Amino acid sequence: MILDRGQPAEAAHALFLRGMGEAQGGRVRAGIDLVERAIALAPQGEYRAQLARLYSLARRDGDAATVLRAAEQALPTDALSRDTMGCVYARLGDHAAALPHFAQAVRLAPDNTEYRYNEAVTLNFLGRVDEAEDALEALIALAPGYARAHHLLSSLRKVSVSRNHVERLGLARSRAGGGRDRLLLGYALAKELEDIGEADQALDTLCAANAEHRSNLPYDFSRDAAAFDAIEIAWPKMRDAAVVDAPQDAPIFVIGMPRTGTTLVDRILSSHSEVESAGELQAMPLAVKHASGTRTPTVLDPETVLAAAGADLGQIGRDFMARAVHHRRGTASRFTDKFPGNFQYAGFIAKALPNARIVCLRRNPMDTVLSNFRNLFAVGSRYYDFSYDLLDIAAYYVRFDRLMALWRKALPGQVLEVGYEDLIADQEGRTRVLLDHCGLGWDPACLKFHTNRAAVSTPSAAQVRRPIYTDSVARWKRHADVLEPVRRYFEQAGIAIE
Repeated sequence: MILDRGQPAEAAHALFLRGMGEAQGGRVRAGIDLVERAIALAPQGEYRAQLARLYSLARRDGDAATVLRAAEQALPTDALSRDTMGCVYARLGDHAAALPHFAQAVRLAPDNTEYRYNEAVTLNFLGRVDEAEDALEALIALAPGYARAHHLLSSLRKVSVSRNHVERLGLARSRAGGGRDRLLLGYALAKELEDIGEADQALDTLCAANAEHRSNLPYDFSRDAAAFDAIEIAWPKMRDAAVVDAPQDAPIFVIGMPRTGTTLVDRILSSHSEVESAGELQAMPLAVKHASGTRTPTVLDPETVLAAAGADLGQIGRDFMARAVHHRRGTASRFTDKFPGNFQYAGFIAKALPNARIVCLRRNPMDTVLSNFRNLFAVGSRYYDFSYDLLDIAAYYVRFDRLMALWRKALPGQVLEVGYEDLIADQEGRTRVLLDHCGLGWDPACLKFHTNRAAVSTPSAAQVRRPIYTDSVARWKRHADVLEPVRRYFEQAGIAIE
């Protein structure tokens, strides 16, 4: 394409629009190439914001961060670009940097519900709960049926009989058409009913919401079982493989079933002066996927696991470290990766990063099932499809337990299993064991994890800003009748529930 010298801006805009069209059609790499060419002709903030988004979609986090820095020097003036910059910062885990962009997007387009929601989410992640509440109430006033706002608002704090949103949530749910909105509102209503002491009604509401959603999911546990099988089959090959040039870094991986205390332990560790939290990274799954060379649509599947087991394990470690660096904000010498699902990658971690330390949270299996059932994860993420049915969760737990038995035997000294209930009962004692396992000296700040001001971007954000509490221990016994099929399933599988 030959450009007239007097038309660089027009040519750049044409390239930009073509790039956006390619990306929207699923051809992200082609879109990146076109937008890069547009920026070479006219380095506008709008183009840079969108290029950062495309880099993020392509998992090129380092390039995304570089382009964001360039965009900061000549900020775009439109609301969409500022919201886009905020979203990319959030994906990189830098919620403090994201907030001013979300706030400016709201100022520029106050009627846009998505921009308002993004600002409220980020305020909550940063612990600015009162401001998040105000932002959500303003959003609900603007759009009374906006289900995500109702769901987030219900999670900010424990409500009371005298101050709650139960009536409003019930009305909103009765008016919701279906699909994700009814699911979100069902979870929000169940949570607030539980808060005000209506535990049975809360669980009934939750069961109905989950059953409705589960009936529309093409999920079969055999898909997850096949991945577990592949991990177990691949381990001997990984175990015996020679590793060349593995990084000597010592990251700390906090793993386990979701909702078992992983955020709490991550918070304890990152309160140490030598440790920072990098959040829930996808760095290890992506490094393994890249090493496998497979083109399957899922990150974790049998083909990928078996192919990666024969790949350059040292390169997997180097790739992980290169990806993780873009999610670190401070100067601490150590960092945590608290993606719970890394329990499936413990073998890769042990071989690719021999100095890494792994901490696995264990919680009463009945409480684990109930807590997974009560928590709404990323709707639409196939990884959490097991979480909408009590027996699906139980089946997943049994395979988790079996895989951890393998790692316990295969990786002595590298994996520490921490009981959630033990940590609650003896905070200091278990914290000392935890720090010792990670090669860290004693730091009393770890006992005051709830004063840690770093952002928390998990469903446990509100809980970890409180001191240790016992509310969630043995919660399942309140619903023993509903959970009886789970108890029987565990009994048949040989899982002790006490």
